Amino acid sequence: MITPARLRQLGVCLTLGVVAALVTGPSGDSAHPFRALRQSVIDPRIGVFLGLAVGLWVVLVAATELRPVLGRVTVTARARRPVRATFERRYGNVGLNVVLLAIAIVAPMLVSTAAQQSMVNDIGIYALLALGLNVVVGYAGLLDLGYIAFFAIGAYVAAYFSSSSAMPWHAPFILNPFFVLPIALVLAALAGVILGAPTLRLRGDYLAIVTLGFGEIIQLIANNSDEITNGPRGVFGVPHLSVDLPGIHYQWGIDPLPYYYLLLGIVVLVMIAFGRLERSRIGRAWAAIREDEIAAEATGVPTLRMKLLAFAIGASVSGFAGVLLATKQFFNPQSFSLQSSFLVVAVVIFGGMGSRLGAVTGAVVLQGLAFYLRDKVPPTDRYIYFGAVIIAMMIFRPQGLVPSRRRRREIELAGAGAGASDSLGAAPLGRTVT
Repeated sequence: MITPARLRQLGVCLTLGVVAALVTGPSGDSAHPFRALRQSVIDPRIGVFLGLAVGLWVVLVAATELRPVLGRVTVTARARRPVRATFERRYGNVGLNVVLLAIAIVAPMLVSTAAQQSMVNDIGIYALLALGLNVVVGYAGLLDLGYIAFFAIGAYVAAYFSSSSAMPWHAPFILNPFFVLPIALVLAALAGVILGAPTLRLRGDYLAIVTLGFGEIIQLIANNSDEITNGPRGVFGVPHLSVDLPGIHYQWGIDPLPYYYLLLGIVVLVMIAFGRLERSRIGRAWAAIREDEIAAEATGVPTLRMKLLAFAIGASVSGFAGVLLATKQFFNPQSFSLQSSFLVVAVVIFGGMGSRLGAVTGAVVLQGLAFYLRDKVPPTDRYIYFGAVIIAMMIFRPQGLVPSRRRRREIELAGAGAGASDSLGAAPLGRTVT
């Protein structure tokens, strides 16, 4: 039976087909702005894309028809499944994690130097940024659109403390960049507290607008303070990371591989630390705030303090990433644009809010797609592909590529009609959910 919901679904699929025809069609120019539209849509090739769109709609309708039956079977089977031991629950995915880590270690050895640079500057840095923002957005449920500002703070702190020539304004003493890492972490966390203290009483769109303004303020200050930050000319000359210990002298240089493995180690440590944090009382408090802040406060959760803590932890990770950026490459205020902040938010949502592996996977997929399209698609058309991928993802898998266990459980139960969308319990033994 064709229902209004299925007609809307058909419209979405047809729209995606038209977008795919535009994306893969010829490019236009300023002299003929509508030529690409005519050659992409008013052309026999459009029939192929519309046929694929209708085929996709048929598959989705069939999946919708089968979902209630499969959902009841799945939920009932899980309810009848014996409770796993604590060791199995905690370490059941160790094998998968080891395999993924092995792939991450071997992958840069199989690609070109340009791809290695992208794995450091784009994937590695943004994976670290996404892990930090995931604490704010995924764990605590706070929309922060100015998160890139803490990234800028970390980068400029690194330039201030570790070089006497990178900026006009510098510290009276010079530190090894490794010693700047904890300083940037603390200062970025302090900036997060300063921003959060007066603004975290706001919620939803109001909080997003305030954080958006904060990000723009930091970029404008960096861009207009020529005598302090070198303004739009940017910062260069920050020394590379180095280890100088008795008998050990090593410096990271222009080779991207050492930076990649350093970033990989940091990302793994952050994922482990945030995993333990998520399972702690603080993590449960964040989950309560995310689901219903009023109910959490009524049950004794110090909501303002917990939200401040989420902001501080997320900001500290961003500041940490800023130091790594400063020691790796040249940067200027445009490196911390609003577009970069939106990209980090897109990585978190695309990968799966609340999922540590999802944040890293989102950075790999989106930034990897950007690198893949760099030599194949004109710069003006790249964001069409980027936007089409995100739109398709949000329509067909809104929970993200790798959703957290809690989020996946909620969606499965809601889809099978086993209770409210925030229900985490299974159906009683011997009872079939209908």
